[in-house]
Parts: sequence; C-alpha cells; structure tokens
Amino acid sequence: MQPTPRSFSHIGLSVPDLDKAIKFYGDVLGFYVIMEPTIIIEDDSDIGQMCTDVFGKGWGHMRIAHLATADRIGFELFEFEAHEAPGDNLNFRQHGTFHFAIQDPNLEDLLVKIVAAGGKQRMPIREYFPDEKPYRMVYVEDPFGIVFELYSHSYELTYSNGAYS
Repeated sequence: MQPTPRSFSHIGLSVPDLDKAIKFYGDVLGFYVIMEPTIIIEDDSDIGQMCTDVFGKGWGHMRIAHLATADRIGFELFEFEAHEAPGDNLNFRQHGTFHFAIQDPNLEDLLVKIVAAGGKQRMPIREYFPDEKPYRMVYVEDPFGIVFELYSHSYELTYSNGAYS
C-alpha cells in the first residue's frame, strides 16, 4: 500500500542579515511575518536545548523569524553569529538541498523585482513545451546569494506529461 503524500510544512534558510531578508522576501515575494524576529541564546531553556540538539554545543546565539507563503508554507529565516557565505552557492554535485522554487504566473515581472532588489538572474527564462503550453522557469538568487527557481505554473502541470520531450 502506498503512503499518503505528505504536505510540505516549511523551509529554513540561513541569512547574513535577518532584517534585510524579511524585507526582501516580504516586499518582493509577498511572504508575510507570522513571528517577529526573536533572539535565541544557547541556554537551558526549551528552545535553547532544542537548538543545541540540532546545531551542537557552542552555537552561541541567533536571531530567527517565521514567515509564510500564500499557500501557508512556512519560511523560516535564521541569522547566526559568525556566519559565513558558502564558497559555491550552487554546489549541485554535493548532495543535499540546493534550491527551492516559487510559483508566479507572471514570473517576468517578479524577476524584474528580484533583480531591482539586489538579486540576480542566473539564466535566461526557459519555456517548457514552447508553442504548446506557456510554462516558463528561471533560476535566480536573492541578495544574499541563495539560489531559487521561479515557475510560471504548478509543479504538477509542468511535469505531469513529461517536460523534457
């Protein structure tokens, strides 16, 4: 028996400037704050212990905020002390998460807003099924170098009939 598909709850991103990240993801992508920025310190509190369980001893302190998308997916932003930027922001040969995707039917306008806010366009906008269906995609970066993808249509519509033929 196949398991019931689970719903996606949230994604967590480490950013160098929490306030600027909240502004970018709020002003440009329309995500809204559900928990204002909070300082968490390494201590014996429940949240302090939970963070030590996840990060290990010596993580010190961090700031965290919780945002949400239009479809109620959580968007958790972390600002750690002494953070460091990755050497390669799209290390596709290293297993693990290397991007997420945002859907907007007018990805061209959203792309302009991302670039105007300090982000980058990594490639030309590509079409799936040119002249048949208006499905488009493009990889971008936020102002901190975090790579993500824009889709014009849902994941299911884009791939349900084989997008690579």
